[in-house]
Amino acid sequence: MVDVADPTGPYETKSEYAYGYLRRRVLDGEPVPGSGINQFTVAKAAGIGTTPLREALKRLKGEGLVELDAHRDARVTPLRAEEARDLVELRRALDPLAVALAAERRTAADVEAIREAAEGLRALPGNPDHEDLPAHRRFHAALYRASRNVLLIGTLDGLWDKSDRYRRMALEVDRGGAARAEEDREHGALVDLVVAGDAEGASAVMRGHVDTSLGAQAAWRLREQG
Repeated sequence: MVDVADPTGPYETKSEYAYGYLRRRVLDGEPVPGSGINQFTVAKAAGIGTTPLREALKRLKGEGLVELDAHRDARVTPLRAEEARDLVELRRALDPLAVALAAERRTAADVEAIREAAEGLRALPGNPDHEDLPAHRRFHAALYRASRNVLLIGTLDGLWDKSDRYRRMALEVDRGGAARAEEDREHGALVDLVVAGDAEGASAVMRGHVDTSLGAQAAWRLREQG
């Protein structure tokens, strides 16, 4: 990740920029979960003052991504087995609902967006670059948007953000070619079933997709370690 960026970009305020900058870093695993955040170093790298950075840290604390103590020391929230489990449980309930609704409500524009997002999509490698994870998010986001349920879309977007840190942990262990091939098959099946209007079939495939997801693997590993 490039540390130096332009704080005068599309953000309305320096606080908004600081929030977006630090949030991306945390979700990308820089700094690693559980490690401290040197506010002076981050502020210098981002080209901002410590005041907007502190405001950003407060927002990230509210999202559960960082922890702040009474002395304003900050650290990235560690990965926890309970949170990993909670994320999988929520996604297991909501992702199948989203694709079932998508199969019932998708428009021609939705179908085009889903197919475009699926083009060239491959199961995540063990060392994903900065385009791999966003490509998977675009695919799932296209499915979510086709549900035409604004509250559901917003909820799943938030769950996806929190789950990225756990996906990166799971990718530290090679899943093997068979698991990646199955993920690719499931992606293709989701496209076909949603486009065909098969709500029940899409829901079933998505439920299995979540059950074997990187987030589920991370939850299992953290539980075993605990």
